[in-house]
Amino acid sequence: MTSSRPLYWRPMPALPRFASALNLSVPAARPGEFRPLVLGPLSVWPPVVLAPMAGVTNYPFRSLCRAFGAGLYVSEMITARGFLEGNARTQLLASSRPDERPRSVQIYGSDPEVVREMARRLAGEGVHHVDINFGCPAPKITRHGGGSAIPVKPRLMARLVGAAVRGAGGVPVTVKVRKGIHDGLLTYLDAGRVAEAEGAAAIGLHARTAAQLYAGDADWSAIAALKAAVRIPVLGNGDVWECWDALRMLRATGCDGVIVGRGCLRRPWLFAELAAVFGGREPAPEPRLGAIAAIMRDHAERLMAFFGAARGIRQMRKWCLWYTSGFRGAAQLRADLIRIESLDEMLRLLARLDPDEPFPPGALRQSRSKGAHTQEVRLPDGYLAARDDDSPPPLEDVAGWDAALAGG
Repeated sequence: MTSSRPLYWRPMPALPRFASALNLSVPAARPGEFRPLVLGPLSVWPPVVLAPMAGVTNYPFRSLCRAFGAGLYVSEMITARGFLEGNARTQLLASSRPDERPRSVQIYGSDPEVVREMARRLAGEGVHHVDINFGCPAPKITRHGGGSAIPVKPRLMARLVGAAVRGAGGVPVTVKVRKGIHDGLLTYLDAGRVAEAEGAAAIGLHARTAAQLYAGDADWSAIAALKAAVRIPVLGNGDVWECWDALRMLRATGCDGVIVGRGCLRRPWLFAELAAVFGGREPAPEPRLGAIAAIMRDHAERLMAFFGAARGIRQMRKWCLWYTSGFRGAAQLRADLIRIESLDEMLRLLARLDPDEPFPPGALRQSRSKGAHTQEVRLPDGYLAARDDDSPPPLEDVAGWDAALAGG
């Protein structure tokens, strides 16, 4: 596998814009309107970051996205303790290939010494960027005081960020947070000040609370407020479904870059579109189903080469549903696609569909991986009464934490 543009990707002259009503009149970037995202020695253009997503942003998917356009492509979340203890799965997910430059890894940890050693180890392996996750809303994590609960205790967050910065040496360290626990307990502005004071190279904000999960609209005004509050670069995350959304976010908030999550799950070519609009050009038309089937084959082959044939094709099952959702006849194939055991079986099923069918307009802003429900965030008993405490939360169930994180 190489990072060159896939052979099946044949950009055509732009037709009338294929976009939601929200984005029909958004202009492409003007010359010099935006600058590269600078993270220590790294300069990222366009200023676009692939969001770390559990079970998604492994090396095969990162390499596929990178083939379409430049940016910073972050690994799925890696538990620091599991990595240091030699967990084979964790180390595989943290691994890379020589063609991946820059190499970016997101880590999760709640003990400063463990986080410091993890950052030191990654820097020694040649990783170019380390991100720390302080936004995980999983109940198994927050009820022990981890994940999105950590910014509730600024002194603990400071210890963790400072430890990672010291461990990483000259490798830039960034942090990712949510707005807070819920609308009555917002922590993102304090988190930004902590990140800046402890030497973080940037802060990313998913502009929803932990209670929101992925429901409702992202609050871009919070991204603007964070940008006004700190001097380090701010990355905005939330509701970047189309390339035009990225431009609107930067223009509306003044942030320094965008983090792309669910919008690329069935559209890795979104990164080609982002490269186009940041370069002042209209993007190519959306691929038809036949071209998407070729992308699916490429994706499956990358997964099989990385994880092994059997495990790789099993991982491809969810991708089959995401890629084909909304196309005529795809619903009748769902039961078979979710059970594929080989690449040939996948291709035979896809051959039943019309390769000339255009991409469905209604799928541009369709959530593919998370529901629209909210939650009541679980915190340890007495947690809010001890917000000045900087001691790490107890690890009662390391395996449970790893399982919760792996589930996204």
